[in-house]
Amino acid sequence: MRERVLAIVSFIAQYFLDDRDMMTENDLVEELLAVGFEAEEIDAAFCWMESQAFCAPASNESTLSAPALSHRVFSAEENRVLSSEARGFLTRLRTMGVLDDEIQEEVIEKALHMQEDEVTLKEIKTITVLTMFANAQNEWRREFDCLLEDDWQRLLN
Repeated sequence: MRERVLAIVSFIAQYFLDDRDMMTENDLVEELLAVGFEAEEIDAAFCWMESQAFCAPASNESTLSAPALSHRVFSAEENRVLSSEARGFLTRLRTMGVLDDEIQEEVIEKALHMQEDEVTLKEIKTITVLTMFANAQNEWRREFDCLLEDDWQRLLN
């Protein structure tokens, strides 16, 4: 599998070196799937490239290290229920730091409860926004209560 992952990395690098019209990440994944690579191999290639991008420089000049990133591997059921675009969206938000592990898990769990059909990108975006809003509301609940009750003393303390 290691050779195939490196072949995917090479394919992606060649794509950028050829100065072709920019494809979306999903288009690139679909093209890799079309030429015979497995989803797990593609995921492993992206993980490897991500890890290389965040490696700390080898010089002694900097004592800062790269941020510790985790990568979530989707289960077989999650792969079946969540479209590839939905999984990519969640992965991108997690990598960007928009979602933490806890909220990402909450979004995935809510999506799994919708199992009528495959959860699309549009649906996962809606679930994500509603989950983030609900969590933000919980963080500000005390402030909301103080405002609604005109309890300015408690609000300022």
